[in-house]
Amino acid sequence: MHKFLELYEYVLKLANHAKAKYYLFFLSVAESSFFPIPPDVMLLPMCLSNPKKAWKFAFITTVGSVLGGIIGYLIGVYAFGFIEPYLYDWGYMPAYERAVMWFEEWGFWAIFIAGFSPIPYKVFTIAGGALLMPILPFILASIIGRGARFYLVALFVIMFGKQADDLIRKHMGKLVWGMVLLIIFFLLIFKI
Repeated sequence: MHKFLELYEYVLKLANHAKAKYYLFFLSVAESSFFPIPPDVMLLPMCLSNPKKAWKFAFITTVGSVLGGIIGYLIGVYAFGFIEPYLYDWGYMPAYERAVMWFEEWGFWAIFIAGFSPIPYKVFTIAGGALLMPILPFILASIIGRGARFYLVALFVIMFGKQADDLIRKHMGKLVWGMVLLIIFFLLIFKI
């Protein structure tokens, strides 16, 4: 777990960069439409390094993520035939097919759950567009799901402040394994 602490320290330093909020925004846009790394890895350290701006960082992340979700939606509407082979190549096709089933069954709630959880949100944004989900419920579900997720990160830092950083450092191993188990749990649910 020592390597994770080193990585954590490095990301904390990056969080203080003058252009960090722009990087956070672009990471949020990219992750929601095609990029595999979630913005939480940058949001949390930025909130920890400047807790007074935690709400602002959560807002930037939410706006960027919803905008990226709309881009993913448009990819699904206008370019699904082009990206379909990549879904197969990158191993996302089974997830896409499950997303289609979820949309057919739950609609709005499928995008909300994907927005809030570690399930690959980008797969749902593309599926939402490919299935021509009405855009306004799509945007609303994205705002609520993504916003809840990112504002909870900000709230955690605001509530615990310096203790949040201490807790992360003290329990890094448990946090890493907890995230792995949470992702496995959601993937198992997603497969069912």
